[in-house]
Amino acid sequence: MKSFNTFSQLHQNANPLVLGNIWDVNSAQLFEQAGYKAIGTSSHAVAKSMGYEDGENLPFEALVQLATRVTKVVNIPFTVDIEAGYSNTVNGIVENIKKLHDAGVVGINFEDTIPGATRLLRPAEEFQKILASVAESISKNNLHLFLNVRTDGFLLGMSTALAETLARIKSYQNSGANGIFVPCITAKDDIQEVVNATHLPINVMCMPQLPDFETLRSLGVKRISMGPFVQNLINKKTEEAITTILKDNNFSSLFK
Repeated sequence: MKSFNTFSQLHQNANPLVLGNIWDVNSAQLFEQAGYKAIGTSSHAVAKSMGYEDGENLPFEALVQLATRVTKVVNIPFTVDIEAGYSNTVNGIVENIKKLHDAGVVGINFEDTIPGATRLLRPAEEFQKILASVAESISKNNLHLFLNVRTDGFLLGMSTALAETLARIKSYQNSGANGIFVPCITAKDDIQEVVNATHLPINVMCMPQLPDFETLRSLGVKRISMGPFVQNLINKKTEEAITTILKDNNFSSLFK
């Protein structure tokens, strides 16, 4: 309970929670050592690290195994992205959530799109019913989990992204969400409208045009995610390093 309560409180502070998005156990430990208050998976980064494409292609048991190991070696709160729940039924989604809860996870991300080659936004009413059932089951089973609900209008580049997001926030707030995640929103006016639309903490994600953390704090944002971008940078640096070894025909570049 302590970790869950700690994680929930981190969404109520004056300064936003900057979440370290991990892809393996080592990255989880590095974020903790750097002083981050909480960590969470990036579904894209985890899938890529294991040779899968994002979109629930990673076997769910691999995700549970990762969560189990991370919670054994890291002492800060850990939340997991379960995408659309890895099931077509509410019962299946809840069973998956239970497995992560039993592994020591204190939060989940749950999104309103259907993963696949082409990501599809579920009709709002359809997802609202699924969310309400999932939230009710979490409560009935006494699972202490922060339910962060992701809505993907901006991620999908919809021309009506702001209106769609505002309408969905009202529905999700009333259906048991503990927080709202709006990836790819970047304009200050849009962020302010989203924050003003709910009493739930708003989560935004790293993007090239995202305002700095102080500006996000002033807008009322409570959580800032990294997505796969730290892993992307590390992969780029790794590619450069191993390419240089062959180019130089020696290891000297590793010690500069």
